[in-house]
Amino acid sequence: MYLTNEEEKALEGEFGEALEKAMRILVAIGDVYGAERLIKISSAHISGVSYKTIGDAGLDFLQDLASLGAKVLVKTTLNPCGMDPIKWRSLGIIDEDFAKKQMKIIESYTRMGVEPTLTCTPYYISNVPKYGEDIAWAESSAVIYANSVIGAKTNREGAPSALAAAIVGKTPMYGYHLEENRIGTEKIIVKMDLEDPADYGALGIYVARMNVKVPYFVLDGKALNLSIYVKYLGAALAAEGSVAMMHIEGFTPEWNKYKHEFSDKIIVEKDDIKEIFEEKSCEDEEDLIALGCPHLSVEELRDLLKYRPKRTTWISIGMDMYKAHRDLVNELERRGYIIAKGTCFVVSPIEKKFKVTATNSGKASKYLPSFCKQCVILRRTKDLLVISDENSC
Repeated sequence: MYLTNEEEKALEGEFGEALEKAMRILVAIGDVYGAERLIKISSAHISGVSYKTIGDAGLDFLQDLASLGAKVLVKTTLNPCGMDPIKWRSLGIIDEDFAKKQMKIIESYTRMGVEPTLTCTPYYISNVPKYGEDIAWAESSAVIYANSVIGAKTNREGAPSALAAAIVGKTPMYGYHLEENRIGTEKIIVKMDLEDPADYGALGIYVARMNVKVPYFVLDGKALNLSIYVKYLGAALAAEGSVAMMHIEGFTPEWNKYKHEFSDKIIVEKDDIKEIFEEKSCEDEEDLIALGCPHLSVEELRDLLKYRPKRTTWISIGMDMYKAHRDLVNELERRGYIIAKGTCFVVSPIEKKFKVTATNSGKASKYLPSFCKQCVILRRTKDLLVISDENSC
């Protein structure tokens, strides 16, 4: 991979050990994927935040890097951690040791200049790239959203590579940074209505199992709240099949930019999606209802005022959303919802308290059994909650 004189010096350690380590990560990745050079990025988003997922080894790595004086050069935001950083005791699943180490992880990132937004949907408030910008994002659901809905360009970074890119301010030019890799590869004809996050998620699971690369969707049925619920489609595609980009005809910004080359045409009907719901239907009754994977938008929070919980119900949102809409959050708490801010039930040790989780998220239904040892139920929102008798705002 070609490096400029300045990049060569950074790789050789002339600008400090922290920058050298970051460069070594990027050069190794670039060599593996045949990148010609590094390109500048406008922002980064980092995963690998929960102590549950990165453990002591991850904490040690971050503390060492921070102690070397590493600083990010571009706007950089942070994924959810393993607990509510403000009210972690109230959730009843975190012990003192976990909490202490989790806060050290967040502190290490903030020492490096990373914004502790603690959200998997940074594109709502805190990190909004522009069309065509090159970025380096981890968090699979945010990656596919950025590529497909915003039209920014990012590969599916891991936590170390996203952090390295943020420190260098650059990323290797390969994959979805190149126009030829953003072309649709399979045409997906959806002959059913999509009316709920669970419908979009189930569709994503079904299509991902077809080993698609860059699916191009034609929605023949009704697509309710597409601009909001599209994140559930992308999140499920990414979780089930590692898909990092999609097109939706007439909706996503690049759907008519390219001459797509379809290797296959897949027709999806209602019965196909019904099978996904049947598969993800634990026979036991849920003891937790979990919403917010990916984190909820302000529109979704307002929509939840139509309902009230019928049992323990967690709502996961980012710290940025919590700070921006405190009154709305307070009202939801008054109505009985438990607001898990800055965290997500998928990366929290919910298995210490719960065994069966019901959700409207296809992504969560993929990860909960393995990450949290849950028997999972995928249901539509209206089947998880009760219509509220209070006036919604």
